[in-house]
Amino acid sequence: MLLCALVDRRQRFIAALQPGFLAALLMLVIQFLLGMYVNLFVTIPTNHPGAKPPEYFSGVAQSVFWSITQSGFIFLILHAAFGLVIVVGAAVLLVQGIQSRTRSLIITTSVGAFGVLVAALNGGSFLNYNEDFSSMIMAAGFAVAMISYVFGLYVTAQSPSVSATQ
Repeated sequence: MLLCALVDRRQRFIAALQPGFLAALLMLVIQFLLGMYVNLFVTIPTNHPGAKPPEYFSGVAQSVFWSITQSGFIFLILHAAFGLVIVVGAAVLLVQGIQSRTRSLIITTSVGAFGVLVAALNGGSFLNYNEDFSSMIMAAGFAVAMISYVFGLYVTAQSPSVSATQ
């Protein structure tokens, strides 16, 4: 009886991940489009709070705070704020992946969260130092997260627990 309850709980966690993966993929595509707009049409000043900081992480925090609250560039505001939402979403997916107690989903959500974190930190690094390689690393983090979440969507679609609940 207890074993059946644990299996049912695990299957619920796996089933809950599928819409989470789909939502993450959609958010990443929207974020990509916002980022491309910012990259092509917004000139970020090189002198703003957080620019060229003596310490990286405090500079990132200042730069992101500036970009959301004081920059005045609507697409930069949307890109930075939505990036924070995506970081929280990746953390939620990671917790759900761990709760599923399924190795492939734990790895998938961990790699996805890593990709999101790499992209986010390099977005902050771009604000800090205005270097093109930060933008390239941000794009690489995006690609890692996308591939990971597509794989997670595939794994959950193949799971018998997801098929049985639909």
